[in-house]
Amino acid sequence: MMLPPAIAAYFNASGSDTLATAFAPTAQVLDEGETHIGPQAIAVWWQAAKAKYNHSATPIDHTTEGDKTIVRAHVQGDFPGSPLVLRFAFGLQDGLISSLRITA
Repeated sequence: MMLPPAIAAYFNASGSDTLATAFAPTAQVLDEGETHIGPQAIAVWWQAAKAKYNHSATPIDHTTEGDKTIVRAHVQGDFPGSPLVLRFAFGLQDGLISSLRITA
């Protein structure tokens, strides 16, 4: 599956430092009712989620809705209902992720 490079980097990140480079300086992530702003805060959120849920996300497909790239991903880990399919709505700006909203 051909994803934009920053989105592919998000799903392939092996550490929070690698992940942070995919995000724009003012990027925002909305997940589980919380908003995380900026690459450093996003890296902290990602690392905490990995520690809590020990999860992995594998893209299934992607579409475009307006200015968003929507990726459906198979997510499995240590959480109720695992595995499940989540929706990742990415906004891109200058080749970097400017926004990400994760929903069921």
